[in-house]
Amino acid sequence: MMDVPCVQWQDYVAQKWTRLGPELKEKFTSLFEIHDVFKCALTLTTQDDLDFVQSISAGHSVEKDAEQAARCRERGNSSFKTRDYTAAALHYSQGICFAPLSSEQLSLCYANRSAALYHLQHYQESLDDIDRALKNSYPSHLLHKLEDRHMQCLKHLSAGQKAKEDQPNPASKNHKDPDRVKRAAVDPLTIGIHPQAAVDFSPEKGRHLVAAERIAAGEVILHDRPYSCVLIPGMEEVQEKGRRQDTERAELLGVEHRRCHRCLIETMCPVPCEGCNYSRYCSTSCQRDAWEEHHCWECPLGADLMVMGVMSQLALRVTLKAGLKNIQKARDPNTDKHTSCLNRESSDPCTSYYGDSYSSVFHLRHHLDHHSPGVRFLCAVTIAALYVKLSKAGSPPASWDLSRPLGSNSQSPDEEGDIENWNSELWLLGSVVLRHMLQLRCNAQAILMLQDTGAANSPVQSSREIRIATAIFPTLSLLNHSCCPNTSLVFSTGTSLPADVCENVAEYSSTARGVTVTVRAAKVITAGQEILHCYGPHNSRMATQERQRLLQEQYYFLCQCEACTLQQEGGTEGSQQWSGVGDSPPSGILCGKCKGSLKKSSETRGIGFICSQSPCGHQMSSSEVSHRLQEIRVNLDKAVDLMERERPDEALILLRRAQSQSGLILAETHPVQGELADATARAYASMGDWNNAASHLERSATAIGSQYGEDSIELGRQLFKLAQLHFNGGARGPALSVIPKVRELLCLHSGPDCHELQELRAMEDCLQG
Repeated sequence: MMDVPCVQWQDYVAQKWTRLGPELKEKFTSLFEIHDVFKCALTLTTQDDLDFVQSISAGHSVEKDAEQAARCRERGNSSFKTRDYTAAALHYSQGICFAPLSSEQLSLCYANRSAALYHLQHYQESLDDIDRALKNSYPSHLLHKLEDRHMQCLKHLSAGQKAKEDQPNPASKNHKDPDRVKRAAVDPLTIGIHPQAAVDFSPEKGRHLVAAERIAAGEVILHDRPYSCVLIPGMEEVQEKGRRQDTERAELLGVEHRRCHRCLIETMCPVPCEGCNYSRYCSTSCQRDAWEEHHCWECPLGADLMVMGVMSQLALRVTLKAGLKNIQKARDPNTDKHTSCLNRESSDPCTSYYGDSYSSVFHLRHHLDHHSPGVRFLCAVTIAALYVKLSKAGSPPASWDLSRPLGSNSQSPDEEGDIENWNSELWLLGSVVLRHMLQLRCNAQAILMLQDTGAANSPVQSSREIRIATAIFPTLSLLNHSCCPNTSLVFSTGTSLPADVCENVAEYSSTARGVTVTVRAAKVITAGQEILHCYGPHNSRMATQERQRLLQEQYYFLCQCEACTLQQEGGTEGSQQWSGVGDSPPSGILCGKCKGSLKKSSETRGIGFICSQSPCGHQMSSSEVSHRLQEIRVNLDKAVDLMERERPDEALILLRRAQSQSGLILAETHPVQGELADATARAYASMGDWNNAASHLERSATAIGSQYGEDSIELGRQLFKLAQLHFNGGARGPALSVIPKVRELLCLHSGPDCHELQELRAMEDCLQG
């Protein structure tokens, strides 16, 4: 499931639109008030539509299944026998989520997971699972196993506690550092916009953020929590495009299996939803909070939500969380005490900023008039079908039940309820869900996390960013787009504020759990300058024409940022290199005749590139360039696959072949050269050849610096790997020389408390000791 509804539903709704008569089409197209659009779609929604949703959602069952639980447990047993205890724990967790309540399979899965957690030295978690197994009728003839493990866990915990007490000055994250206490007391990191920035408004840009004073590079501009977010299922945390993975491993690595569905933190021992096999949480508190806020209504609709897409689910979740009272308040901004109008002459509430309240979400632009009739119809019919499904599940949600006082206890959909309780005025619920779905097309924010991509025992860290969730952030939504942004975003899960702040500032202790984004200045921002971040199309990854096309299609504006303007005026976009396709010289493609740089030709049809050296004038077609790049890519992908199977010597043969091919056509700064050098460094590192590994990684860093910039986080991560290689190889001087640059870049983009900097400090202490 991705953001938009599944292809079958999109095709079905498109056919429904085609079959509409001219009058109905004209009527629907002429509606520009969201509640009118929803009402119209609701009248057009038939039982056939609901039956079709049922037919395609049948393949996404979220019901408990004892047989599936048994199969997961068997897979866990296989991993346990090979001593892959992490994989075993994940398989057992999947079995726990499938197992029906109070079943023998549930108790067996808990017991087996406790064994895997014991071997992973998670003794308290192992004890918790032992208790759960006993509460779910664990077979009496096997009780002696749990009793023995219970005793061993207590011994280990007791020994660990004694060692901690005997340690004179423990260096743990709970140690009270006076400097940290002072810093937290003086400048606590609050959710919201920091004083150095201010909200502004203009008719051209709408609400946006500007620097109220000079902001130094690396300085925090704002912290924000999502009003709501939805985990993206099916996103594999370690699988890279083009890489072969077996089905079982891919199943283990899906984010929906490894992360809490509320706070998104990684967990190997999730607490399952009692009603479905899909949702799981890091703790009973996250489970309870999610149930009360939205999941009691999502649970029976789980399979339907799978086919209707993440945007539909997030729109519904935002609406359920807000409730009728908050929505009525947002619809009448004069009643909202948080309102702070920036343009008081304007009656448009979209020009006002409401802090992190629901009103900020409600008044985001929905661009109804910009969406094509087909997109509007798809969104409206999707939400109308979802609304009807929800109304048939039982009584209205407590926060929407007009017959009960607001705030009364929520009622589960499977409790006895009357569909007649769905007052005719409750079409407002569907209308608001549609409003949020349309808003999310332009205002949704991907939550990105850094994930390890190498083997667990790899001597050098390898990682990449993956998208794990879609969210709506009230304050972050104020930032406009730039293809060359002046900010960096870092997302955190589980705890929304740094440990030292949560520990020493009491007001944050009860609200510290969740997802947080921190926005920092990536460069100096002068007073009055707009604060910008990238919506996806970045000038270091994509050519101008393609960026502008994507932004126009999704966000309905023609980008005129610095990078786009420079290119339009005939300038270059810096030293960014493209993978053989683009409009920005130099291309990173070499002339086969004189080894000069080829540039993209826009004058002669059929000629993709022409040598930039006028005496030469050698030409090469785009198809030939693409073919030669593809040959290099094939060898690179095969080599990476061999390394995944721990055959680095064979991988090196392919990598040398790819390097010979790339040397004939690609400059050293081309991105593919960087990938080749990185892969070669990994192969040498896995064989313990640290000097060769470091040499190739330096070449990779050169290409990355050319592509992303010398002050980019991408270069910082690559140089961090280089520091690891030098350290592992005992190269004291080279390691100490690269560490300051790594520290500078990581502090700039990720802040002084990121875990890479902690590892860097440990390396430096060891080298200098």
